[in-house]
Amino acid sequence: MNLTDEQWRERLTPDEFAVLRRAGTERPFVGEYTDTKTEGVYACRACGAELFRSTEKFESHCGWPSFFDPADSDAVILKPDDSMGMRRVEVLCANCHSHLGHVFEGEGYPTPTDQRYCINSISLTLQPS
Repeated sequence: MNLTDEQWRERLTPDEFAVLRRAGTERPFVGEYTDTKTEGVYACRACGAELFRSTEKFESHCGWPSFFDPADSDAVILKPDDSMGMRRVEVLCANCHSHLGHVFEGEGYPTPTDQRYCINSISLTLQPS
């Protein structure tokens, strides 16, 4: 998807645009999917591409939804992010290149991948199964 900023602004709310298209971050513990346990598929709010499944979601208590693996390894793009004075890895939707959040490794969570995809709720929609 290759839309102009104006086209994205027509499709998204101002808060969604700030996070998805300008790499913003929603405040912790306020997102609609932070604590949900509903089974289903999490898709990109901007384009609808499948990104994560509830079977890979886990309780990290970090304030944002956390996943240990994307639904498909090609669903996301990982990009070095040196903003904020630290080295992080940004997670983008592979379909529309919208900002989703960041992925962290080696934090000691008991997950199969030792990764925490820390994703903004506002970047997602949940399609219950």
